[in-house]
Amino acid sequence: MAFTTRRVYDPPDASDGYRVLVDRLWPRGVSKERAELDAWMKEVAPSPDLRTEWHHAADREATFDGFAARYRQELDENPAAEALLELGREHERVTLLFGARDEHANHAVVLLDWLREHGASVTPPVE
Repeated sequence: MAFTTRRVYDPPDASDGYRVLVDRLWPRGVSKERAELDAWMKEVAPSPDLRTEWHHAADREATFDGFAARYRQELDENPAAEALLELGREHERVTLLFGARDEHANHAVVLLDWLREHGASVTPPVE
């Protein structure tokens, strides 16, 4: 099992393996056909309150560490996070898809790190 991340707006690639959208909201301007998803696990995304709070922060870079810490706490208590780990055991490669513009400061990065800390193999995204 290996997890990686990729923007949902990027064209699908054969190396993606099992493609899972991990955003709570459907990405704007992307059709289901274009996304070529195998699953949409919105339950593993940050809670609506946490997502809204962080998205409305005046300085998102300065608040990312706090957001990441709170999101990790949510993941520790979220059965969907465990289900995602199990999904990784069932597939050789799982690509976590996200819609955020910032490829380095977003919930998928935190989720990928959380998965690594819980025994999953992760590979950095291709840039």
